[in-house]
Amino acid sequence: MLGWKWSLIHWDECAIELAWIVVEEGNTYRLRKLTKDGDDNAIIYVDQALMNVLKWQKECQDAERERLGDLWVDHDLVFARDGFKLYRGEAGGPQDPEKVSARWRTARNRPHLPENFRLHDWRASKITNGLDNHENPVEVSANARHHSPGYTMARYGRRRAEGAKKLAASSAARIGLSSLV
Repeated sequence: MLGWKWSLIHWDECAIELAWIVVEEGNTYRLRKLTKDGDDNAIIYVDQALMNVLKWQKECQDAERERLGDLWVDHDLVFARDGFKLYRGEAGGPQDPEKVSARWRTARNRPHLPENFRLHDWRASKITNGLDNHENPVEVSANARHHSPGYTMARYGRRRAEGAKKLAASSAARIGLSSLV
């Protein structure tokens, strides 16, 4: 995610093109082209809720860019380094992944998201919603960049239906409906 670029977000399609990653190089971090599977146009499809969070991120980043003026070096990064403990030329550039994890914990608490909530979860909801709506599992798997439809189905295929059945059974048992004939 640290390599996501604003210019590669397809807002109307709820899709993000994956082309760059952040790699460590000595004491710093730099962008490198993504070469994971040789696909130059790797695209993932995400839930609309994540797109709304990205819009909020863009507004925050635009305010930070305006606040810093010429100190901001634009790399088009969605999760660019901000002006916190600013070193010359670093604002706008790639972030240290370890520091992002620590700062995410703080940001996650502002909208009162659960402690174990990750941005990846919004991508997962897109996959689950697609399968629940009977979209082709092969296409859902390809859009999620999974290695096989079998993996996608094993991870996401029955999650919502099974969860609902377990919740219903638990509730019925709690109020004594499970013993009724």
